[in-house]
Amino acid sequence: MPERRADWNEVTRTALPGPSPASPSSPVTTFAFDTEQELLWTGNEFGRITSFHGSELQKYTSYRGHVSTAPRGAPGNAHVKALLLCEKGVISLSSRSIHCASRRGLAQWHKSTPEMQDLQCMAFMGRGSSSEEIVVAGCQQQMFRINFEKGTVEDTLPSAVPYTMMRRSDRYICAAAYDGSIHLLNPFNLGVVQTWQAYAGTVNDMDARGDYLLTCGFSHQQYGGLGLERLVRVYDLKQLKPSAPIAFQQGAAFVRMHPKLSSTCIVLSEHGAINSIDVQNQDVPTMRFAPMFDAQATGLDIMPSGKGFVMTDSHCQVVLWGSPSKLRFTEYSKPTEFPDPQEQSKHLDWAADLPFNLIGMPFYREALLSGWPNSLAHEVGAPPPQLEPAVLATLRKAEYGLVGPNPRKSRRNQAEDTRAAQYKHAPLAAPKFLSEKPRGENGDHDSERRLSEDIGKTLNALTINGGSQADMLAYYRPVEIKYSKFGVDDFDFKYYNKTKYSGLETHIVNAYANPLLQLLRFTNVARNLVLKHTAKDCRYESCLLCELGFLIDMLEKAQGQNCQATNFLKALSKQPGAATLAILEDHAVGTPLTIMIQNLARFLLVRMEDSFRRVSYSVLELQIAFATRGSAFSRCMHCSYEDAKEQAWYSHDLIYPPKAAKNSPRPVRHAFTRLLQDSVHRYDQQRGYCNRCQGYKPITSRRVVHNTPSVLVINTAIHTPEARQTWATPGFLPREIGIINANSQFYCYEGQDLKLHLQRRTHTITVYELVGFVADVAAGEAQKSHLVSIVDASISNPNPNSTPDWHLVNDFLVRPIAQEEALLFDPRWKLPCVLTYQMKLRSHELDDSWKAGIDASILYRSVCQPAFFPGYKFRPLSVSERVPDSNTHCAIDAEFVRLLREEIDMGADGSRTITRPARSGLARVSVLRGDGLEPELPFIDDYIATGEPVDDYLTQYSGLHMGDLTIGISRFTLVSLKKVYKKLWVLLNLGCKFIGHGLSSDFRTINIHVPECQVIDTQDLFSLGHRSQRKLSLRFLAWVVLNEDIQQSVIAGHDSIEDARTAYKLWRKYLEYQDAGVLESVKDDILLKGRKMDFKVPLLIEKDGMRLPETPRTSMPSTPVKRPVSMVRISTPARLDFGSPLVK
Repeated sequence: MPERRADWNEVTRTALPGPSPASPSSPVTTFAFDTEQELLWTGNEFGRITSFHGSELQKYTSYRGHVSTAPRGAPGNAHVKALLLCEKGVISLSSRSIHCASRRGLAQWHKSTPEMQDLQCMAFMGRGSSSEEIVVAGCQQQMFRINFEKGTVEDTLPSAVPYTMMRRSDRYICAAAYDGSIHLLNPFNLGVVQTWQAYAGTVNDMDARGDYLLTCGFSHQQYGGLGLERLVRVYDLKQLKPSAPIAFQQGAAFVRMHPKLSSTCIVLSEHGAINSIDVQNQDVPTMRFAPMFDAQATGLDIMPSGKGFVMTDSHCQVVLWGSPSKLRFTEYSKPTEFPDPQEQSKHLDWAADLPFNLIGMPFYREALLSGWPNSLAHEVGAPPPQLEPAVLATLRKAEYGLVGPNPRKSRRNQAEDTRAAQYKHAPLAAPKFLSEKPRGENGDHDSERRLSEDIGKTLNALTINGGSQADMLAYYRPVEIKYSKFGVDDFDFKYYNKTKYSGLETHIVNAYANPLLQLLRFTNVARNLVLKHTAKDCRYESCLLCELGFLIDMLEKAQGQNCQATNFLKALSKQPGAATLAILEDHAVGTPLTIMIQNLARFLLVRMEDSFRRVSYSVLELQIAFATRGSAFSRCMHCSYEDAKEQAWYSHDLIYPPKAAKNSPRPVRHAFTRLLQDSVHRYDQQRGYCNRCQGYKPITSRRVVHNTPSVLVINTAIHTPEARQTWATPGFLPREIGIINANSQFYCYEGQDLKLHLQRRTHTITVYELVGFVADVAAGEAQKSHLVSIVDASISNPNPNSTPDWHLVNDFLVRPIAQEEALLFDPRWKLPCVLTYQMKLRSHELDDSWKAGIDASILYRSVCQPAFFPGYKFRPLSVSERVPDSNTHCAIDAEFVRLLREEIDMGADGSRTITRPARSGLARVSVLRGDGLEPELPFIDDYIATGEPVDDYLTQYSGLHMGDLTIGISRFTLVSLKKVYKKLWVLLNLGCKFIGHGLSSDFRTINIHVPECQVIDTQDLFSLGHRSQRKLSLRFLAWVVLNEDIQQSVIAGHDSIEDARTAYKLWRKYLEYQDAGVLESVKDDILLKGRKMDFKVPLLIEKDGMRLPETPRTSMPSTPVKRPVSMVRISTPARLDFGSPLVK
């Protein structure tokens, strides 16, 4: 390579940042070295221009020069096509606009006209960069001459051919056309001087310098089709004729002339082969190879100094090559302007005796704002008045904003108090915390006193006809969980849900999926299928079918209590390919929720097939439930070759008719069933590869349906204003549709047509009824998009005579609504995203046969942990033991670690508001036998492996230390979360009763709902009731009731086996006291003892330098010997017959 290019190597590699800090890297669409400073300028598809400084490619400036109109999170459509550097700054070009900014990123001017539709390239006119004008052209009929000093369009010229690329030489503007031809333009009048037809395809890259023009492009290959030509074509600009081409066997993709050596060029292939060749002496090329790491090169440029070059690849990387000791972008560069460094403030050592006069004050010569009189203080910056949705719907988009008629609902120049509207209370205010509500005599919250703040008082007044006293959209708005010092358990979820259908909480990552999960829960076919699968012995760790079955079972058992989809959403984030499909909130920043939920519906059903295949040899049962099976035909329009492939489609995206012409007659009303029929057949024409023609040809595709599923999942795919207006038609979405699948044709009917076919019975017609849909709502002018589900709960009701029962499920807000309200759509605030139709014959079918066929083999695969503690005993269940059932008792305890700290927002007034609660993770679960010959013997003692970073192991409570939950370094045998959860789920559905202390919080963190009839909580058994609202700790109860001292060591922490065993003993004691009839007196003694010791185990005895708790000298009452029952009188033991813990 020139100038000792043999020692050039990769110096720096960096990725081009995405459109936002949290988004992934974006591809480089164009780049260029600065001719005056040590800067490299790049552009991406989102219209953002970013510069890097020096050989380390440190980020210097970044600004958005062009606006992308693509949906948030989708690939941008404002590709930066070209960059020009001048003394004024940086000129960037996109397809619809031209932007000029200073090197610091400040905009100088911006031009965008209606004639600018597909701009592609630009170049300096006149005498090059010293002139004041540039020419801008593209794949359109006009070219523009622009004065970049003034930022004005001087002239619009006709363009004979569409230009895609321009390079400036000393004599000409070299322009490449779309058809592969090269045109030499006069730089003063833009007249065509010479034309060469260079390629059969397009020109991929070219460069001009001195007397030479070098080009790379696509030509016909030996086996058909187009490919990169293995030559670099050379044109002599002095004699205006082609010269001898340069051979490059790897396929020339990019070429650049050396800025200092007039006849030397560098050629780059897509796969990293680099050649440095002298155009006049091609016999001795210098060859190198750049490591591409499975990427393809996408661009090349040489530094103005000739000391190195930069290349980009398909992995969004910018790679700088050169000699590290001599690397300079320009030879005589101007200094780059950087921000002034911040001065460090003087450090003060704060102390109680520090004089205040040491704290400096700023010097000022004018009165401070705080010293201004009130007469000079005025309120400014009031928010503008908000437009009504009805007015916004009539506005049309213009270049400078929205334009439409003024409704004139107020007098001219009439001022509105817009600040007062900001402080109005929302019609659906948050409820009080449970800890703030009055309690009844038994310690529970008095339900009668809740009526004054019942949500029904607000919501029952709401109507859809616009005559409500309150905001009719209140219950469609996002609901938010408030947190008190007691955490999320203190939030009153019943305030939002008076029904028997449970909602889902929102303080979880990817909780946007809640409406889709609720929709599947009310779809009988999906519910029966996933529960049947969950009952089997599925060993796939990230099985979405199992997690969905766990969730649906929890929602059914909860009977209106709030639930969480934590485990399902965690398994979703681990699915292969989930991060690249815009279904995870962390990887889809800015993507509309409608796109995310529709992507999730497709992805979820496909991944369910993969999970189903791991247990069953055939996926036919799943396909019968969800898949439309048929054949996909593709036909070549050139040779009429037709190819067929058997496929199964789990969802269908609606296709809407094209926009009608302006002079067309009255638009035809399109029925939903007609759109569905066209969407299933899906006739399409596009360019594809033909195996017979061995090349890319026009291909037509269509579908032929063989079988329709039990459940139709339909994505509405509303992306245009015309599609939005289609859904505004009253009664557009039918409750029932009929499908005839005959002779490989798919026919769909609704309304009177459906009734007519049902009466004739000419063909077999399958009737589907609407289960529900996920709706995208924006219930307010400034309200963000929000997803809710609207379902007909009667379909999942076992009673076949039930009437339609529509419910709005807005996360944890659940409320019955009228059918008219449910099926009412308004493009201004409510549109459907995902629909589900189910065969009417499958309605009201709730198959619970899975409960009798639960595979309990996982209970026999529990592992024994190393005996780090003396007296550790463990024996898993064996096949010789009785299978657990409704008569089985199990003692359980769990330990947790903190994965994420709580986030607290400090207000200006010093108030503290919890914006996100602390998140805990399950770390250990111990389950002990409660019956049989070996009670208190553990048969489950599992430590759960976690791949998430642990914020705090909470050692004083969990007994765990750093590394105990990390695979490879843990001293315990770790298992996955799903295995542990499946064991507990099997025990739950076998009917076992769980004994423990404070189980409600444990089950909530585990994310499992256990009915009250299967919970024996010693915290409730020994509740003091009307005596005191205090919850007694397990340690205190063990000390005062069992005469045992547990949880002694703060360093070792708690032992879940010990805690579960203690809870089991307390339950046995409770039964003894209850059987003897002394339970209430025992509670009285517990209260007296607790008040005396502040309900804490006293620390009185010192041993070996450690303070140990004092053990009470007298235990709780022992179980008395029962006296024979007399027919005349049932004697009650006297109080003196029993000991008391208060006796010293």
